[in-house]
Amino acid sequence: MGVETALDFQPKQTRRGLLVEDIFLILMMGTLAACGIIYEYLMAHYAGRVLGSLESTIYAMIGLMIVAMGVGAFLAKWIKRPFIGFVWLELAIGLVGATSVLVISVSVSLAFSLPAYLQEIYGLHPSITTNGGVVRSLSSFAKVAPFVAGGLLGLMIGMEIPLIARIREHLHGQHLQNNVGTIYGADYVGAGIGAAIWVLICLQLPIVTVALTTALVNVLVGVGFLIRYRHQLTGRVRLWVAHGLLLLLIAVLAAGGVSSIENLRSALFKDQVVYSKNTPYQNLTVTERLIGKGLPKVTSLYINGRLQFSSSDELIYHSYLTYPVLAASARHDDLLVIGGGDGLALRELLRWNPRSVTLIDLDEGMVDLFAGKDLEAPQRVSERLTELNGNAFNDPRVALIAGDAFVEVEKLVSSGRHFDAIIVDLPDPSHPDINKVYSDFFYARLRELLSGDGAIAVQSTSPFHTRNAFISIGKTLAEAGFITEQYHANVPTFGEWGWTIGTVMGSPALARLAQGDEASWPTGWLSKQQMLAAFVFAPNFFDNKSAIKINQLGSHTLYQYHQKAWVEQDGVFFAGGSAAEVAQ
Repeated sequence: MGVETALDFQPKQTRRGLLVEDIFLILMMGTLAACGIIYEYLMAHYAGRVLGSLESTIYAMIGLMIVAMGVGAFLAKWIKRPFIGFVWLELAIGLVGATSVLVISVSVSLAFSLPAYLQEIYGLHPSITTNGGVVRSLSSFAKVAPFVAGGLLGLMIGMEIPLIARIREHLHGQHLQNNVGTIYGADYVGAGIGAAIWVLICLQLPIVTVALTTALVNVLVGVGFLIRYRHQLTGRVRLWVAHGLLLLLIAVLAAGGVSSIENLRSALFKDQVVYSKNTPYQNLTVTERLIGKGLPKVTSLYINGRLQFSSSDELIYHSYLTYPVLAASARHDDLLVIGGGDGLALRELLRWNPRSVTLIDLDEGMVDLFAGKDLEAPQRVSERLTELNGNAFNDPRVALIAGDAFVEVEKLVSSGRHFDAIIVDLPDPSHPDINKVYSDFFYARLRELLSGDGAIAVQSTSPFHTRNAFISIGKTLAEAGFITEQYHANVPTFGEWGWTIGTVMGSPALARLAQGDEASWPTGWLSKQQMLAAFVFAPNFFDNKSAIKINQLGSHTLYQYHQKAWVEQDGVFFAGGSAAEVAQ
């Protein structure tokens, strides 16, 4: 097996023939580049979903694959025969790409479900954990499996450009001065097209469908290369057999892969998964649990694997989110909700008989699901979800705006709109992109929308698991010009949870609540005494308040507070600690 050089093969082709070869190779490179970027996004996206810590996992995966691609580019020089090496490379990429999602799903599902299965088999008490030996090893493998698969894919993808460059020079029989620029140009353009395909198409498809389709493209590129350059290849029978077997494997996985992945993913949830869908922004999973005869079933929503609400106690959360702000507002005619795509906060607002409610949510797919308009959702799921939110989205008083709240609020300010109360029901600041809608700039724009005698309430994460983040939200709202106070309550599903309330002028919200008349409130979870008690914290809770920073736009301060609490400190609350200890 000797080293191939351009001098080993002097092509007897016309200029036109070489042009055809160039076009074929450049189109092939662009196609492979599109596949490469899709693999990169796919592995990062899926790893974030199954491992949690979505943002840090995504960034780590992308960084790992980029480094692996660089290493692959260096290692490509050790492939002595570029033609046959390239064909086997595409087969390997197709194999890993087609099976990696399945392998990751199996390992993660077993890591989650095996301990509970062993407890059930041996009749162990729930307090006795089965996390030693094999179980611990399996859990460790599940955590590294996505990165192993991503690194291996990156390594092989990095070999493609050097090999195609060598093949092109071999066909020309000479060193090509602009060869690298031509190949990289095709690579960059192809990657851009792949990114567009990912955003516009792939995010709306099951992850296994994306993986298998991308792997199929890799295999078909290998088949095309095998046909066109068959005279340059040895062992063609083995190559054809390998391609046939891989195509058969992809077909088998395509036939049962989506359902298999869904079944494996369902094992991650303690309740029965009744519906799951991917929107362009997130994965939505609805689960149900039957408690007992005569008792209502428990319906829960998970977004990207994280619990968003449970029907058993969501009324507590949404009552504390909405009642204080409406009770502190002089009027309830025109209301604004930021987020709240499940319609549960909307349900509570409509109890106060407003004239209109405007709701802004980024994910139109989620709103459709909870409005009963998702055509793919089972009828009983749609009926259950609209039952939970009181069919709020179909109330004629509700106006929906599908879009980024950061942008849509600016439009409302420009149009001169004003609202009697504003409710901000956004996800926790666990991603840098969400951080901007917790910023002083965003809150200042909301202040422009709020009537002078109105009030605003902001979902403010857990005051005990993420104390610094909670206090930072309160300080940031105050920096934007609000008179702010904070309160908390226990929501059994989530533990202790907190909110921030603010007014623009006049009395603070707590004083307004203390003077208000409870007789006008709609029936619900909260009483006036409960609400006033929610503003009471431990004597030393705010001792470190002066050291906590506000969340300025672009600073990511709040995101970092939240990440430190949940990732580094595992959400542990240090009761009785000094101010210095709490700040660390």
